[in-house]
Amino acid sequence: MTTLPPRITRALERFHAAHPWDHNAHYHRWILRQLPGRLGRALDVGSGSGDLARLLAARAAEVHGVDADPAIVDRARELTDPAARVSFTVGDALETVPPGLYDAITCVATLHHMPLRDALTRFRRQLSPDGTLVVVGVYRPQLLSDYLIDAVAVPANVAMALIKNRGRKAPRPTSMTAPTRPASMTFGDIVLDAHRVLPGARLHRRLFWRYTLVWHRDEETAGRSPRQGLGAAWTFVRGQKSGSDGGAGRRSGRVPHGGFRRG
Repeated sequence: MTTLPPRITRALERFHAAHPWDHNAHYHRWILRQLPGRLGRALDVGSGSGDLARLLAARAAEVHGVDADPAIVDRARELTDPAARVSFTVGDALETVPPGLYDAITCVATLHHMPLRDALTRFRRQLSPDGTLVVVGVYRPQLLSDYLIDAVAVPANVAMALIKNRGRKAPRPTSMTAPTRPASMTFGDIVLDAHRVLPGARLHRRLFWRYTLVWHRDEETAGRSPRQGLGAAWTFVRGQKSGSDGGAGRRSGRVPHGGFRRG
């Protein structure tokens, strides 16, 4: 992440330990806006404590969540109304996803736990003909523009922590209790691999050390040109409630959902 003097870094770490907020959940409402109002089947890869899966259940006939961490899956089941049309599975997202096609596949801070091309290929195969894939992921900074976005994110992160916790100290949300792992791929490499598998996919860097990917299955046959998304395009998603990897990949653990570091 952005290089800061050690004393400032330690002070920020202490601050965010006392005022945690979930960067991943911050993007949940944005994810919903990328999807149709009504869905048949939805899949949440790296479902964690189930927050996004439960939101999806408000518009989907059935929702399946998969995560590699048994403890967080148990917690997701505890937090979910038994009457809700949501199920959770412990396992590898490339091997244990419930079969069949899905109208929506979401994947938040999870993709870097898996071989990128293999995962995207699997998601593509399981999307219905008019299905949508929405990814919120993490990347390793490399370009000057990456570090400039990081620099903007540092004070924004402090401000959001104060706003979401109303200036008070707070315990870590359940969604932030799983292990963490940093990203290894740069945004540029992610874009190149994504466009090889998902022609026309739209990728953008975002604040709070995240990027987004949106792909509609019908773009596969529409002949649209890939949008590179390598410039300085980045967005602070506003108007959302509080909120890497999600742990559904080949290793358990996640990148930090909040706090100061990438992972």
